[in-house]
Amino acid sequence: MKKRIGVLTTGGDCPGLNAVIRGVVRAAENLDFEVIGFRDGFEGLLPEGGNYMVLNDANTAGIMAQGGTIIGTTNKGNFISKVGKGDITQIKAEVMERARSVIRCLGIEGLVVIGGDGSMTTAHQLFEGGFNVVGVPKSIDNDLEATARTFGFDSAVACVCDALDRLHTTAKSHRRVMVVEVMGRHAGWIALHGGFAGGADVILIPEIPFNSEKVAEAVMAREKAGHYSSMVVVAEGAHPVDGDQLLRQGDTVGEVRLGGIGEAVARDIATRTGKETRTCVLGHLQRGGAPTTLDRILGTRFGIKAVELIHQGIFGAMVSYQNYNVRHVPMADAVHKLRLVEPDCELVRAACAVGVSFGK
Repeated sequence: MKKRIGVLTTGGDCPGLNAVIRGVVRAAENLDFEVIGFRDGFEGLLPEGGNYMVLNDANTAGIMAQGGTIIGTTNKGNFISKVGKGDITQIKAEVMERARSVIRCLGIEGLVVIGGDGSMTTAHQLFEGGFNVVGVPKSIDNDLEATARTFGFDSAVACVCDALDRLHTTAKSHRRVMVVEVMGRHAGWIALHGGFAGGADVILIPEIPFNSEKVAEAVMAREKAGHYSSMVVVAEGAHPVDGDQLLRQGDTVGEVRLGGIGEAVARDIATRTGKETRTCVLGHLQRGGAPTTLDRILGTRFGIKAVELIHQGIFGAMVSYQNYNVRHVPMADAVHKLRLVEPDCELVRAACAVGVSFGK
């Protein structure tokens, strides 16, 4: 039997996943590995014989520019181990054994797990259970501590910036306040970078609890200066100094679902200022579409590095981007540690220097 590498994508989708898959396949074929792509994340490890497709140069040609993932993904199922900020559950022993049987039966020498913090938490449990696992960090939130950047983030920021460019014109035409809610559960990187690049006047992020009165004051200060429209970007996890994050109703399997803060901020601004406000929730638009050039390159480099680690017999590691180089770190250093925005970081100070309010 030819040497085999397994690969799966798990958790929320994002632009760049297919670039990683293509990088894994191209690098693996050069080292004479066959690549097995497990469908629908970790769940593909459970059916008898596995639920998978053989990946090769022919069926991965041209996928780098595509959003999503050709092998599917899920953030539900039997392998959910991270159920909230800091809350961990153990994967059931019978689930681990079924997955181990499939890996053994298919002759998988190493498994590439492409996912975010929750996925890396699961991957680390698999490694501790004896699986040969290598992690590839994926997150539009850019919130993994052990890597300076995750692929998917740049594409999400580009989506936010494009939305702000479009909304500026309608806001000015009607002299409105436009409140744009973006993703960012516990980390405000998307709101900060997207808002800064898109010329937002107010940026609200989870790391800097905001004062609603200060937000209204910033809008009225612009009014007095002759700027009759304002753009407010708010991360879904942002919250006022005297309040908590807003949760969506419905399915709470895995991480809790946040949302609604944009509408709440818009209502408050309207009440305090008397100005007409509108809300735009970008939601999953930030996860869809073609990846940016940066995410295509970074995703491909991550996939290549993951294969190199398996070839070298280095497991329990996660690929990491540091100082413009792709390296690797112990997976234990990559889980349970979120990389958050420092409230006094250089980019926050730069935004303040050009008049952006953080509601402080």
